Amino acid sequence: MSDGNVAEIPERRRLAAVAGRTGDAVTARRLVTDGAAPVRTAALGALARLGHLTPDDVTRALSDAEPAVRRRAAQLAATIPGADVLAALGDPEPFVAEMAAWALGEQGRRDGTAISALADMATDHADPLCREAAVAALGAIGDPGGLEAVLAATTDKPAVRRRAVIALAAFEGADVDAALARAATDRDWQVRQAAEDLLR
Repeated sequence: MSDGNVAEIPERRRLAAVAGRTGDAVTARRLVTDGAAPVRTAALGALARLGHLTPDDVTRALSDAEPAVRRRAAQLAATIPGADVLAALGDPEPFVAEMAAWALGEQGRRDGTAISALADMATDHADPLCREAAVAALGAIGDPGGLEAVLAATTDKPAVRRRAVIALAAFEGADVDAALARAATDRDWQVRQAAEDLLR
């Protein structure tokens, strides 16, 4: 996909942004297939603002060659009923996969496939930000199928541990109580504080 005249990219990006604020769905729709990634990203946002972004638009954008476009699509999918970002959990760019996990949490998707995929990310992903996002999503969803992964995350890096403790607020049981008790003595003060807040 060619960028065309590089000097015109900022102007096309501006047109896309303006289209979203002036009700110009035709222009936004045209620019969503522009040759420049910044323009496509802006056009996706414009379509979403206008209520014209469809699940099919999200699916196409999630396969875009540019990670920034895929990330924006994942972000917007959180508010588009029927938009499926599950496959994006496996995106090679961690910041896209992280956003996909966040979107699944926002969608509250409770089916077994989504919970299992988030649990795998929470325990196995190489990037700690992705593990943290997956744990947060499991906490937001609160499905019992995600508890084991959240408990495992309480022994991860400090940022992931903090997120896991917060996520435990969505669950109940002896394992949860024991994990919170351990977290209350964690060497990281923010982990301890989160645990203490929940134990009060």
